[in-house]
Amino acid sequence: MLMDQFDSTLSLLTFLVFTGFAVASFVIAAMVREDAYRAADKQTKKFWLILLGINLVINLLLPMFFLQIAGLVAAIVFMVDVRPAVRQIMGGGNRRGGSSSDGPYGPYNGGR
Repeated sequence: MLMDQFDSTLSLLTFLVFTGFAVASFVIAAMVREDAYRAADKQTKKFWLILLGINLVINLLLPMFFLQIAGLVAAIVFMVDVRPAVRQIMGGGNRRGGSSSDGPYGPYNGGR
């Protein structure tokens, strides 16, 4: 009886984590401009939306563990490889919120 409870809890936890990661990666992919994918020399926005959308549908409608793992790998590749590349193209590489000409003590204005 205890193993049944553990199994159902673990299944619920994997469902929530995999589905949450699928939703997050799909939303991030949808928010990025099309030209940023081309400028970063990655696959097109349409390709990633289709791939991550299939991942999301599989997680919601057909929760087979092998297919979920394959979708998780696709989402991880997007988040680890594609997202930082397009983020840098779009100017989001600077985490402090300043411009690229900001120095450690404020903006650099060329000695003026």
